[in-house]
Amino acid sequence: MTEPSAPRMHRIDYHPPELDKQKVFGRSGLAHLQAMAAGEIPAPPISAHIGLGIVSVTEGDVVMTAEPHESHYNPIGSVHGGFFAILLDSVCGCAVHSTLPAGVGYTTLELKVSFLRGITADTGTVTAHGWVTKPGRSAAFAEGDIRDSDGRVLATASSTLLVMGPAGA
Repeated sequence: MTEPSAPRMHRIDYHPPELDKQKVFGRSGLAHLQAMAAGEIPAPPISAHIGLGIVSVTEGDVVMTAEPHESHYNPIGSVHGGFFAILLDSVCGCAVHSTLPAGVGYTTLELKVSFLRGITADTGTVTAHGWVTKPGRSAAFAEGDIRDSDGRVLATASSTLLVMGPAGA
């Protein structure tokens, strides 16, 4: 039997979630995400877990990057599917968010992920792109993909999102 290696530590620093609904829903989704991309407001705490950062955001279209790390590994030594799902849910959800007016929220109803290639810590930074395929007042639809630095598609997703507004109603 092989002795387990010494434990490692991966530190995660994050800002606490914003609980003030006026601050969260007081501007359009596009303005909210653009402020986040500009560093004017902090990213949500989940972003710290996968090194998630916004590269660009326009109405209905979002690009983000993430940093796979060995702390994201599953039992067989590759990045867990949850990493893919967090990243794809983020770009699909934020693509829809970017189309919403102030006071309107959203949540994922369904996310279908297709895993095409594995990711390891050696993969390096991955880029996810999400885009709205059909906006709506009660439901919206988005698609997304994850690519490595060579442009190879690692995973794809389709998502159905519930549009809720005004927030808190």
